[in-house]
Amino acid sequence: MKNTIDYSVYLVTDRDLMSSKTIEESVLKSIQGGCTVVQLREKNSSSREFFELAKRVHEITKKANIPLIINDRIDVALAINAEGVHIGQSDLPCEIVRKIVGENMIIGVSASNVTDAKNAVNASADYLGVGAMYATGTKTDASVTSLEELRLIRKNIQIPIVVIGGINKNTIPNFKGIGIDGIAIVSAIVSQKDVEKSAKEIKQLFKKHCR
Repeated sequence: MKNTIDYSVYLVTDRDLMSSKTIEESVLKSIQGGCTVVQLREKNSSSREFFELAKRVHEITKKANIPLIINDRIDVALAINAEGVHIGQSDLPCEIVRKIVGENMIIGVSASNVTDAKNAVNASADYLGVGAMYATGTKTDASVTSLEELRLIRKNIQIPIVVIGGINKNTIPNFKGIGIDGIAIVSAIVSQKDVEKSAKEIKQLFKKHCR
């Protein structure tokens, strides 16, 4: 699966923003709408709660043959045999994570500039999460990455790039012609009244402007 992943509509969960009653419902509806990757992000859960939730979400993603990426928590990713883990610049270094998880697990690394991106590639990252592209309420401390910097990253980096941060129906057209591989979506899907419909619309916009 590792080399054939469709990163185009990369869902990032957020229980504080979701319109659904449960994370599981939010994930299922998003997948039904066309999401191709799911990242489970739980900042305030205990280890046990995160583990149990991750197991339940993984059952949903496995049935859909969609990779589940665990945010930050390498232990949880290993415990449930998730397809991948995503780490930030303040987490364990990518090269150390690779030694821990092995060659088969997907590792995504957050990058906001060319230096971060090159370092991640050299440390054996499988994809980059580039951003925040726009100011976003889901990560208020994130610095904004310019479209010019994104183009520079794309020029220098061969692995898949997923943009994140303020990505919605209005901002997706701005990435036309840059060559990104996917868009990471939070509120533009999970906060909407009709999650499945919103995911479908996002996917259509990505195909129209970014393919």
